[in-house]
Amino acid sequence: MSKLTLISTIYSLEPVIICVTRLSPSKIILLSEEGAPEKKVQSEEIIEKTFKNALEVEKRYTAVYDTVRVAKDVAELIEQEHGRGSQVIVNVSGGRKPQAFGALFGAYARNDMVQRVVYVTEEDSFMIDFPVLSFNLSETKKLILEEIQKGVSSVPQIAATAGISKGMTYNHLRELKSMGYIADGENGYIITDAGRIASI
Repeated sequence: MSKLTLISTIYSLEPVIICVTRLSPSKIILLSEEGAPEKKVQSEEIIEKTFKNALEVEKRYTAVYDTVRVAKDVAELIEQEHGRGSQVIVNVSGGRKPQAFGALFGAYARNDMVQRVVYVTEEDSFMIDFPVLSFNLSETKKLILEEIQKGVSSVPQIAATAGISKGMTYNHLRELKSMGYIADGENGYIITDAGRIASI
């Protein structure tokens, strides 16, 4: 039987306990932050005490409001767990919304390594499966985003780096702009937060 890792946002106990009882993971990674509210800290401690003899419980610190950082951190956790041969499920039920969205976007950034993304409703503890979407970026578009993130905004330079014509580069730039991944800046193109997340 293959191992299953649950990466979970947390605030209250119930959504995490429901995920553990219904999904039977062998490991839980709780997303926390420095200076977490007392209720969240208590929930983390109860989960660690309750499940420590049955499965591995790990706490990882990330941001609360920096969605890009959370997405990067979660994408790295997914890669690590996938590399260890675990199937990965991401629970986005608890915590602050920017942190939950960051976890969701991290799952989308590594959609080929994620089995499920779930959300547990507060009202009736119903588990909803979210679609495991992707940012649908070709390697060329990803490379262009990386170049713009480095500060390169010259179309000839981007074209040379990507190994494509200037005309194709303009097409990719137009598409990236329409997707909201880049915008016009004072000195050329700039990457948006959406673009930073998509290029993780």
